[in-house]
Amino acid sequence: MKLWLSVCAMLVFVSTDLIQAQSQDASLDKLLSKLPPPEKLGKPPVQRAVEQPDPAFKDPLGRETLGMVFMRNFPQALVLSRKLTERYPRSAASQCLRGALALDLRQFGEASSCFRTATNIQPKFALAYFCLAHVEAAQQHYAAAIPHLQRVAELEPKAFISYYALSDCTLRLGRKQESLDYAKKAAALAPSVVYTWIELARAEKSVGHTEASLDAIVKASEVAPDSASMLAVVGYSYINLNRVQQAIPPLQRAARLAPQDYLVQSQLGFCLMTTGQVDAGISYLRKGSSLNPTYGPVWEHLGLAYQKKGNHRDALKAFEKATQLTPDRRLPWQHLAEEYRAAGRLQDAERAAARAQSLPGAQTNVVRKKA
Repeated sequence: MKLWLSVCAMLVFVSTDLIQAQSQDASLDKLLSKLPPPEKLGKPPVQRAVEQPDPAFKDPLGRETLGMVFMRNFPQALVLSRKLTERYPRSAASQCLRGALALDLRQFGEASSCFRTATNIQPKFALAYFCLAHVEAAQQHYAAAIPHLQRVAELEPKAFISYYALSDCTLRLGRKQESLDYAKKAAALAPSVVYTWIELARAEKSVGHTEASLDAIVKASEVAPDSASMLAVVGYSYINLNRVQQAIPPLQRAARLAPQDYLVQSQLGFCLMTTGQVDAGISYLRKGSSLNPTYGPVWEHLGLAYQKKGNHRDALKAFEKATQLTPDRRLPWQHLAEEYRAAGRLQDAERAAARAQSLPGAQTNVVRKKA
């Protein structure tokens, strides 16, 4: 069976483990840090090994071994698989199954030995090479994993998974341009797999290609058009590039798909308020604050929106809330001092201004970037 078929057969269009994890903080860095390892993009090694056609699995001992696998009694399955490889020493599939079971139980020495034996028996057994790479990567031996992945790429040149894994390993080793080249190859081979575009975004970002990284994230959102979190990442990326107007459409769609996501609602409100749609911005900011009253930036942005409307009473209350929740941020204190002065509370204004002066200077983009 071709490696790419066995890997892709169980590949989901968008994994909820990665995508849904972004609902609380879907920044680009957080998204990129949560990319699944290559072996998680398909069936587990044990299941892939079981699916290999081999006479050994028709033997009663083989059927008993498979029975333990299906019952997820992996320790007993490993014991039986050892007997099976003794009975069928020239069975590459049996060796691979034994190695996969040992790998699952983190017995790396035995796993590596079995996979190497499988490649000696069947030199073009791509799954065994991929599992050898898995053994090395599981121990953070990324340089040692690369030759095995390169062998997989030779045997299965149209399988994106090997290039995805090579991109990951080379990036971990600081070989950024190699990582980018491999990521481009993976995306070209599997343009409908969202992870290839996210890996490409990570690789582009590593070499300082900000626009190219954003383009890859946008492509990922097109592949996963109903993922609120992917759309949110696009919006947040535009905000961080100070392209607030462009952030609005993806955040509006994300807000419809995830009406209970406080971060999406809050950031959309910020964008609308910033671009002059103050009333609409206040509506979303209020919703964000109701979904998570402890999220400090939404109160700061609400205060700014109320200021624009000339509603100084509500602006003052919002800035007070912001300073309570984020007491170490300078800008909310500065805004609060302004509102105290407007309200004639000069002593309070002086105290707020003094507090602001005691804090580190605000970054130039601190208002527009999400917390």
